[in-house]
Amino acid sequence: MKALKYILFLVLILIIGFAIYIAVQPNSFHVERTKTLQAPTPVVYNNVIDFKNWEAWSSWVEEKPQTVITLADQTKGIGGAYSWQDDDGTGTMKTIDTEVNRSITQEMQFADFPVNMVNWKFKPNDDGTTEVTWSIDGEGLPFGFKAYATVMGGMESLIGPHYERGLQLLDSVLINDMKRYDIAIEGVTQHSGGFYLYNTTSCKMDNFKTKMQEQFPKIGGYAIANNIKMAGSTFVIYHKWDEANNAVMFSCAVPTSSKFETSEPEVLTGQLESFKAVKTVLKGDYENLKEAWEKTMAYIQSNKLEIVEGGAMLESYLTDPTNHPNPADWLTEIFIEVK
Repeated sequence: MKALKYILFLVLILIIGFAIYIAVQPNSFHVERTKTLQAPTPVVYNNVIDFKNWEAWSSWVEEKPQTVITLADQTKGIGGAYSWQDDDGTGTMKTIDTEVNRSITQEMQFADFPVNMVNWKFKPNDDGTTEVTWSIDGEGLPFGFKAYATVMGGMESLIGPHYERGLQLLDSVLINDMKRYDIAIEGVTQHSGGFYLYNTTSCKMDNFKTKMQEQFPKIGGYAIANNIKMAGSTFVIYHKWDEANNAVMFSCAVPTSSKFETSEPEVLTGQLESFKAVKTVLKGDYENLKEAWEKTMAYIQSNKLEIVEGGAMLESYLTDPTNHPNPADWLTEIFIEVK
């Protein structure tokens, strides 16, 4: 009997000791994780700012796929919200402040516990990637929840791994999204032609992208300096494409409403007469243009069409990457002149 009393007394001491230990634990917490994502800052921000995207990279949903997500009428921007329910209870999240492409501030509440502040910070890197910091801060933790958190290893152990996994999943989602592309061969059409400013150069195929990025600003800068208004999308005219010798000759062109006399020897003016062409539209990264050209050539062959010797071969860029940071949104038209 005495032994039982000692045991009960010891248990009571342990309970009191544990209660004191829990009571002196901080009533606030901060958990933070940072990861470099392989996507431009606007692409990352545009995904995170809209709650309809969160389920795809939520580590909590990955762990508990039976979680029920309920989206509010507004999911994007300040006032956007959503809620979730799983076997642990119900939670809500709402965006209360944002600085486009720089930060997002949100309120998160789980069950009847105090509201926590969730913060996102986005830092662009020179190589086109983004450093993302995801953090959560809470105060006024009730005794029961502090006890639970302590037993589970603390808030770092409860939240930290989920934030790490969530950022990892977000990175994968963004990479896959940027790889989306579609090639649509629209068949035979009539290109309207028109006047244009251009410069012509040649280079190794390996340097084509770099050379093109050098040439377009020269043409565009000349047009701006001389108050020449563009009459459409910039385009490239291919004069020679020699894979065997790793050589390409091309012109970078800016369409104009009329013919202009130019004062610089590197900037010329030209005119495309209206011509019959096979048209293909690529929606996606320029890396897929090779496949688009190959499919267009295959279409011409299978439909027994004949390419005009020395005829027009154009690539027209309908979207400006600076305004459309996700390559999956880029639109390019290909025109190959046929008889």
